[in-house]
Amino acid sequence: MQALEALESNVRSYSRSFPAMFSRACGSIMWTEDGRRLIDFLSGAGTLNYGHNNHDIKTAISQYLASDAVIHGLDMATPAKLEFMTSFSSIILRERDAKYRFQFTGPTGANAIEAALKLSRKVTGRQNIISFMHGYHGMSLGAIAASGNRFYRAASGISLSGVTFMPYDGYLGPAVDTADYLRKALVDESSGIDCPAAILVETVQGEGGINVAGEEWLRSIQAVARDIGALFIVDDVQMGCGRTGEFFSFDFAGVSPDVIVLSKSLSGYGLPLSMLLIKEELDAWRPGEHTGTFRGNNLALVSATAAINIFWRCRTFSQAVHRTADLMRCRLEAIASEYGNSFSVRGRGMALGFDCQMAELAAATTRKAFEKGLIVERCGPADQVVKFLPALTIDLETLNQGLDIFEECLAEAR
Repeated sequence: MQALEALESNVRSYSRSFPAMFSRACGSIMWTEDGRRLIDFLSGAGTLNYGHNNHDIKTAISQYLASDAVIHGLDMATPAKLEFMTSFSSIILRERDAKYRFQFTGPTGANAIEAALKLSRKVTGRQNIISFMHGYHGMSLGAIAASGNRFYRAASGISLSGVTFMPYDGYLGPAVDTADYLRKALVDESSGIDCPAAILVETVQGEGGINVAGEEWLRSIQAVARDIGALFIVDDVQMGCGRTGEFFSFDFAGVSPDVIVLSKSLSGYGLPLSMLLIKEELDAWRPGEHTGTFRGNNLALVSATAAINIFWRCRTFSQAVHRTADLMRCRLEAIASEYGNSFSVRGRGMALGFDCQMAELAAATTRKAFEKGLIVERCGPADQVVKFLPALTIDLETLNQGLDIFEECLAEAR
């Protein structure tokens, strides 16, 4: 560890929260070089929805590597790309009667966000983007301009513009309809807010504190976008690919985004893969107008195809995720109830937040949890929320073991 600290930039973060040398991982368990066993409730910040080293996905990757097939191909046509798109279309999109074009943007979610914002400005001829307070969309300049956290924004070193922030669902309390507020501000010719090219939203704000948008609110935001001629973009980077129970986090609301941003667990194995789903009539790109060297990660496309075929061909997996999510929520709510009104639990599916109210308490709890064998991280404006993102495939025994550790550490930290 000392050698790593001497060589690596100060910018490193997770290695500070979890100071150990990790050598192996399988399912929901990670092992350190010195033999410690830890339950993983972080899942690569939502990148490992199917756990570490899923055997069936690994087999598909191994077979592809052994065949000497194309690994890197820019955006050239390959069987791996075609199989992914046809599988995704027939299994994910057809069920929803949805028609989208695929745009492979580059390795990260931020790459995809940048492309989505750029496309919306091209399509509409407008510059402004509506984003939401406590939102997070990535670290590149366009993505961070649409993110609310001052700590991250300040690191950019320049003035960030082109975005207007509006209150998210519940931001002003349950009595205020912030969707109606947004509509009034955008319809009012003297509000001082330029007509936007897009409205960019997370259905659950992950880094912002596991803040949840309601069904009617999302429908209203989509209606506002339609009425003012803006694109409705859903950032499903962290909450997509089953995290909330359905493949898309917005499925429950019955909305139909103009652009869907996907990354993190899209590859199913932790391999870098990001893409946009673009409604056909909005695919306004000219050839080569938005490019990137690593758009053709065929190995990630192979693992993504395997994940879709293994987990999403029928409703069984989604139903299992909902059952596990209900058990996890009930357990966390029971822990919170032991302390009266001191704590609260929120989230959807298997993205849950335990609001400790105080950053110091959340920090002490997660630190003790790591010492006792649980990897769990914090989020929220002050890092006061303990964020639970276990693998969707976690078995109930391991889930309960992890929750036992959390409960014990919370009691000790208080």
